[in-house]
Amino acid sequence: MIRAVLVMNTQGKPRLAKFYEFLPVEKQQEIIRNVFAVLCSRPEHVSNFVDAESFFGPDARLVYKHFATLYFVFIFDGSENELAMLDLIQVFVETLDKCFRNVCELDVVFNYSKMHTILDEIIFGGQVLETSSTEVMKAVEEISKLEAASSAINLVPKSVSSWRSR
Repeated sequence: MIRAVLVMNTQGKPRLAKFYEFLPVEKQQEIIRNVFAVLCSRPEHVSNFVDAESFFGPDARLVYKHFATLYFVFIFDGSENELAMLDLIQVFVETLDKCFRNVCELDVVFNYSKMHTILDEIIFGGQVLETSSTEVMKAVEEISKLEAASSAINLVPKSVSSWRSR
């Protein structure tokens, strides 16, 4: 099971933090600080796999990937494969690139709800749902169309729409 997904910048500011098990906010902030402390102290040429037992208890692992100014971090238990999680990070980033055309930190900051939608299409409740960025993009585009249609319907009050039909 995936326990958490974090996206943070190189200064340690969390840009997206999704925990799939209940933790108090203080504990979440402590985990984010500890994860960043581990990531920023690691040299570039070492493995992207880290034991996360100190954060989440026994059998917890952490996989991360560093792109430009962002760290993408997945924390998971022993039931998940480390290489599969690394590949899932790649799928997440590829999907973000397709959505935002070369994703950057500002895209993450200003499109927070879209980031969550993409992540929810890939992972839900700590379980992997989809591993194809093409399929995820189709679902996200469909959700965007439905949101746009819903917003357009609500923009015209009923009194105005009945007046126009006369």
